[in-house]
Amino acid sequence: MAKFRCVCGEIITTSGAIPTPNEWLYISDVDYGRYSGTVDAEALYQAFGSAFVCPRSGHIWIYKHGFDHDPEGYAPIESVSQADS
Repeated sequence: MAKFRCVCGEIITTSGAIPTPNEWLYISDVDYGRYSGTVDAEALYQAFGSAFVCPRSGHIWIYKHGFDHDPEGYAPIESVSQADS
């Protein structure tokens, strides 16, 4: 089972149950625009990138260059409206 450790210490698995609970699929607007009419679901799925959201800290880990490379991590920020409350 493939997995990695978030900066908060949480272990995030990238395989196992399907659908994977912490995996988000993404596609750029430009890439999505290449599809119209009847679409082959498997071809569309292959166009998506994968990101994982840490259930503990909310960090987002994006595999921009595929699973053969380390993911890039992004930390959640407190929104201005929450900070002013």
